[in-house]
Amino acid sequence: MRKVDYLVIGAGIAGMSAAARLARHGSVVVCEAEDAPGVHASGRSAAFAHFDMDAPLVRALTAASIPLLEEPAAKRHPALFIALEGQEGAFDRVEAGYRKWQPGVRRLSADEARDLVPVLRAGEGGIIGALLDDKGRKLDAHAMLEGHRHSLIAAGSEVATRASVSALRHDGSHWIADTAGQSYAAKVIVNAAGAWVDEIAGLAGVAPIGIRPLRRTVITFDVPADLDVSPWPFTKTVGPGFYIEPEGRGRLLACPMDEHYSEPCDAQPEEEDVALAAWRVEEATTLTITRLASKWAGLRSFAPDRLPVCGFDPAATGFFWLAGQGGFGLQTSPAMALAAEALAISAQWPEELSGVGVTREMLARERLIPTRG
Repeated sequence: MRKVDYLVIGAGIAGMSAAARLARHGSVVVCEAEDAPGVHASGRSAAFAHFDMDAPLVRALTAASIPLLEEPAAKRHPALFIALEGQEGAFDRVEAGYRKWQPGVRRLSADEARDLVPVLRAGEGGIIGALLDDKGRKLDAHAMLEGHRHSLIAAGSEVATRASVSALRHDGSHWIADTAGQSYAAKVIVNAAGAWVDEIAGLAGVAPIGIRPLRRTVITFDVPADLDVSPWPFTKTVGPGFYIEPEGRGRLLACPMDEHYSEPCDAQPEEEDVALAAWRVEEATTLTITRLASKWAGLRSFAPDRLPVCGFDPAATGFFWLAGQGGFGLQTSPAMALAAEALAISAQWPEELSGVGVTREMLARERLIPTRG
């Protein structure tokens, strides 16, 4: 039995970023079921920070996080939000939500947008206007995870891989967590297991939060040899459609922004979603996708209200939720790690969060389904 102050379950960006901050206050072990951190959602993200999010809370967490996202893990890269025919209302909504946090965004005409992304289709069904954010951030998930891992090691803490938690129980003073190679006694369990957070709660006899894993598909494909796409912005429709972003000089990544419920698993792409990704790109651009370079899928996990959950469970001493960051986990991870640190050690609420209007109540588990008992 090994005693630690904090046992973090899950080595995605949520768990790793929080663990790196908690290691300043005590011993931490991160238990990860896979061979390395970030195998699932974090490692399969398109990894771009922007403000085109429906929830004001997510935009505020993004605003608090961006100043803390540093190179080389976060590089400046423009973002272009395009409106297709019929998306005028969505375009106005995105612009209104965006301007609060990034007032320097500019409206572009369809022709100006095509100057940046020349393959965008004009005419019926094509682009009618765009919004340009010159201050977007292209994120490097691997670099972010490695940075947190190095911080943990420097603090004398560690990441245990191939360490799936098989049992959890409270002995009156500590949580006892069993893995294949080691058992741990921890004062605090941080449940950051992504799509599996409700399963971890079940092991502990804690009421679930109703997490909902949604599968999303990504493809990459090569463009014609004479086309250099590297300076193109991250380009996303403001309503249903797709996004594309450059992957080097001659390759694009594309996603149809699909959402399909899935049990927690090692998600794999479905052929109809792969075909949808290619079709949506071809419908709105002059590109023809003849062969894929790669394809994959990941699970984006959401609480019932699609907002993150961070804090102790009111009905389970020492059981801490860090969940529901689907679709925005990387770009909000600095702010969420600050919140987790403050809540886990009962510290003063961070100025970085209060300054953007984020309160602990907004993140609390209590706002969701009733607890047992």
